[in-house]
Amino acid sequence: MTAIVWFRRDLRVHDHPALRAALEAHERVVPAFCLDDRLLHGRHASGPRTQFMLECLSDLDASLRDRGGGLVIRHGKPERELAQLARDTGAEEVHFTGDVSPFARQRRLRFEELAFVAHPGLNVVDDVKDIETKQGGPYRVYSPFFRNWLELPRREVLGAPRELPGLSVRKGSVPRLADLGLDQEVADPLLGGEAPARSRLSRWASDGVGDYAVNHDQLGADRTSRLSAYLHFGCVSPREVEDRLPRGEGPNAFRRQLCWRDFYHHVLYHFPRNAKSEFQDRYRGTIRWSYAEQAFERWKEGRTGFPLVDAGMRQLQREGWMHNRARLVVGSFLTKDLGIDWRWGERWFMRLLIDGDEANNNGNWQWIASVGVDPQPAYRRIYNPALHMERFDADGSYVRRYVPELREVPDEYLREPWEMPPEVQEEAGCVIGSDYPEPMVDHKRARQEALERYRV
Repeated sequence: MTAIVWFRRDLRVHDHPALRAALEAHERVVPAFCLDDRLLHGRHASGPRTQFMLECLSDLDASLRDRGGGLVIRHGKPERELAQLARDTGAEEVHFTGDVSPFARQRRLRFEELAFVAHPGLNVVDDVKDIETKQGGPYRVYSPFFRNWLELPRREVLGAPRELPGLSVRKGSVPRLADLGLDQEVADPLLGGEAPARSRLSRWASDGVGDYAVNHDQLGADRTSRLSAYLHFGCVSPREVEDRLPRGEGPNAFRRQLCWRDFYHHVLYHFPRNAKSEFQDRYRGTIRWSYAEQAFERWKEGRTGFPLVDAGMRQLQREGWMHNRARLVVGSFLTKDLGIDWRWGERWFMRLLIDGDEANNNGNWQWIASVGVDPQPAYRRIYNPALHMERFDADGSYVRRYVPELREVPDEYLREPWEMPPEVQEEAGCVIGSDYPEPMVDHKRARQEALERYRV
């Protein structure tokens, strides 16, 4: 008997329930991946994220070949390509890792001659969509979801298979990014693949996560795991990440972040309308958003005149990644200080982020825009960039790393460089309005205007 293992967002050989189940039940197993133009060129198209994915596919193919198999690559709609692959190989089943995203749910496949078998592996818990409140409905608030999530049973973490049956079908090859009609837009991204992911996880579990509760918000120290892109593409399984956490306050804080990922997947599954509109009814179509393209361009380019905002946006352009604290600050600035529609920010993030996950990105943008499942009032999510810099980048190392024109600015002026006297600007080689932009808005006034917008 033959089975296809359809890889999607589970690009690994370790802790892969679908792969393990197929190997245990069938003599021949055909690992396959379909490059689907509906995703590659859809509304969340991304050159940086696709390049990362291609690296993950090359790494996965190498791991499979080391075990005697290989990865079959097909370019086209899975409903066509998998059917043809089944005919070519005589496969009777397709094993895959279940996904709760709106697109994944829309493309569920049905063939009379081919059985599709879903397995866990995308989240920490087996099935995030089935977690229920005491009333039997979906969760809308994180804290009670987290308490329930902690008590749910966990499956055993699986090892990688030692060997695989050989392939007797045309493999295909991993294309170049340019072959797919996409461009790499970031200069210094992480390398994709299970091998670098597992190395990073090992370092994090042994020498990083212990201080996470204390350091995770410190921008200059950059003491975060940077596992998010690997989790998005399943280069490491969330279940194994949790399983490898030691005891302590830091690991407990990191476990909460893994739960946030499961929570937003749960929310988007039960409220798919969130993908394009506000979760809160009172704000759906009632907030008078700005669509000022010039202001949006300055925000995208990191030329707002607010050092912490600009550092975050330039980190995104350079690395295809941004520290989570900076994501909150730049999101607050776009939606509250500039009053620009959160969907514009969501779309820009999805274009450049190599960890761009529809559920998590959407959930975070709605959270900071005060229109999502977060029950806190809008004024709690209006962040002062200067105060956040004082708290989370006190020595200015993060800002100076990404905004080089501010490197010589004295510490006492770095948070608000427009306050520098002219002679200090000259000495620092940073004349405001010439070498570095003047602030786009007055934060105090912008805050009041934001509160008026939300008073609907």
